[in-house]
Amino acid sequence: MKDTLILAIESSCDETAASVVKNGRTILSNVISSQIALHTLYGGVVPEIASRKHIEKINQVIKEALKEAGVTLDDLDAIGVTYGPGLVGALLVGVAEAKAIAYAKKLPLVGVHHIEGHVSANYIEHPDLEPPFLCLIVSGGHTHLVIVKDYGEFEILGRTRDDAAGEAFDKVARAIGLGYPGGPKVDKLAREGNPDAIVFPKGKLGDCPYDFSFSGVKSAVLNYINNAQMKGEEINRADLAASFQKSVVDVLVEHTMLAAKDYHMDKIAIAGGVASNGALREAMTRACEKRGYKFYRPSPIFCTDNAAMIGVAAYYEYIKGTRHGWDLNAVPNLKLGER
Repeated sequence: MKDTLILAIESSCDETAASVVKNGRTILSNVISSQIALHTLYGGVVPEIASRKHIEKINQVIKEALKEAGVTLDDLDAIGVTYGPGLVGALLVGVAEAKAIAYAKKLPLVGVHHIEGHVSANYIEHPDLEPPFLCLIVSGGHTHLVIVKDYGEFEILGRTRDDAAGEAFDKVARAIGLGYPGGPKVDKLAREGNPDAIVFPKGKLGDCPYDFSFSGVKSAVLNYINNAQMKGEEINRADLAASFQKSVVDVLVEHTMLAAKDYHMDKIAIAGGVASNGALREAMTRACEKRGYKFYRPSPIFCTDNAAMIGVAAYYEYIKGTRHGWDLNAVPNLKLGER
């Protein structure tokens, strides 16, 4: 049987990425050009700058991905591209590039949901993983608890009512002077602190046990800092980071374990940028081992934005028959499960 080769493009935020994926599970190349150093100057992602950098980098990233994979555009079976959610200007660069290549080479165009890509990152290193399974998706813009019923088919059990987990990490990092990107910096500092030093609230929503709320813990951290400053007290930043992180991680793990029990799921996965957080990975591993669940997690490089995960998701959409026309557009607030 002939191999299926897909070139995937990802440009939803501040990483310009391209990857060649074979048969949905084998990554032949994964090239990422990150803009983190650039956006650090501004304390966060500046959409206009991100879009311009994507335009500058996208051709060379694709050339590098093809070269690394040892293939040419003529060897490809389809082009996969993230079309939402994300920053509209950034998404448009990838979508326009994908359409141009698909049109020139008469190849099928497959638009991919960015979050579906994050979930699909789990398939890269776990050949035994097949749906159905429970997946916790945690990133800068999203916190979802979903049942992956089939490839590209999701049942959403819970979502955040306010801030995403990654957003809370970024805001707390800024408040304690760590800067951008917040998640990895809080994770690193928290290793030096005592997670039980300060008790922060855990967001509980009575009407939906699987939903999340992180604005309360974020506000509690900011109030703690303000009170200490008003009293002229010294703040132990490591303890603060560790205690905040514990509050977030505990809620993520508790809700996931509750859903696993209620829905009789024994395969648990995590996905998204915050899935690279060391404390979350350790807590999930312990919780799953205790209950006899199988736990899946992508390597950190596949947790943050990359094109390999988009190529995997594109493959499963491609074999299902999903095709997009030349009118494919960027959809910045695309919901999970929407087409």
